[in-house]
Amino acid sequence: MALRLLLHLALLGLGTARPSVPGRSLRAPAVAWPSFFGLNSPLEGHEATQIPNNGSAPLLVAVQVFVTNVFNVDILRYTVSSVLLLRLSWLDTRLAWNASVHPRRVLTLPWDSLWTPGLTIQEALWVDWQDPSPRAQVDQDGHVELYLALTTETNCDFELLHFPRDQSNCTLSFYALSNTVTELEFQAHVVNEIVSVKREYVVRDLKTQVPPQQLVPCFQVSLHLQNTALKAVMALLVPGEALLLADMCGGLLPLQAAERTAYKVTLLLGYLVFHSSLVQALPSSSSCNPLLIHYFTVLLLLLFVSTMETVLLAGLLAWDHLRAKRSPSPAPRGEQQAQDAGPSPEGATRGGAGSWRSWAEVADHTFFLFYVAGVVCSQFIFLGLWMWATCKSDPAPSEAVPHGGQPRL
Repeated sequence: MALRLLLHLALLGLGTARPSVPGRSLRAPAVAWPSFFGLNSPLEGHEATQIPNNGSAPLLVAVQVFVTNVFNVDILRYTVSSVLLLRLSWLDTRLAWNASVHPRRVLTLPWDSLWTPGLTIQEALWVDWQDPSPRAQVDQDGHVELYLALTTETNCDFELLHFPRDQSNCTLSFYALSNTVTELEFQAHVVNEIVSVKREYVVRDLKTQVPPQQLVPCFQVSLHLQNTALKAVMALLVPGEALLLADMCGGLLPLQAAERTAYKVTLLLGYLVFHSSLVQALPSSSSCNPLLIHYFTVLLLLLFVSTMETVLLAGLLAWDHLRAKRSPSPAPRGEQQAQDAGPSPEGATRGGAGSWRSWAEVADHTFFLFYVAGVVCSQFIFLGLWMWATCKSDPAPSEAVPHGGQPRL
């Protein structure tokens, strides 16, 4: 008797892969089957944990995926967290009974006492199954229903070219690795149960598909995420545009004013600090990097050119003024009598210094006009690229190599 009991426990432990929770043991207990099942012998109990035989056709498992929450969309780590509820249903005629003899219509059985599909999420970094010991409902005809609640964090290839106006599709691929496509087939459907809209990324659409020509049964859930862009616009675009406008206003200050040079240098140093923190805030990728990275780099170059123009012209004026003081030019003949009355160094240097000053002011005014035109044109060019530019990401490493890609039948 003890030997039969040990054999019964060992056979029950050979079922397919089950949801697991770290730190908890899910050993299959000995199950006391209802007498009308006729599964109380060890071999018959082990048979119940094997996939039902559907003849020449694979067993059809209907899956309803209820997406209840999507949170922690991290574009720097390329991850997204989601909360799902799976409703799996299939037919197992071995569990049917005669309702006229046994009037019970529905039974609730432990998940480890019968066959259930073991699911693995391909893109998952971790999966937390909310109920470590779910229970399945079986009706008199052998229809089985199993509910699985889980929270998972998965990888997602975000399309960030138009960040913060980006839209991406994140895929969750569920595989039943313990079965083949000749034994099992999924029929998936997704339901949007998200009630919270206070998110930076919102779910605009949900889709499911069953990929063809797979070695193992699989179904995929696709989440279409859209960035609301408010945070990025307030934190990135508004400060950048404000600095650029302040730099253009600084060009209206007189070139001779020492405050203009200090003003320009202060703006450039402040933007360098802003740019260093900006590089850490924006995501990077091997292909199709956000256009904002190029935009803020162009903005840095514009501020640098504007500051250098002010520093160079102010330096030339100061150098010319010092040279005029050290080597004064001779006075014109009409001013000989004035020189006899008394020397006037300011009048002697006024002619040369005035010509240099007028030349510098004309050059500064011309540069200011070209600078404003260049800034306006760059804004329109960036806006057009941001709205309509496209970029095709590089293929995945498994698909780029000659013999790469997932195995197919």
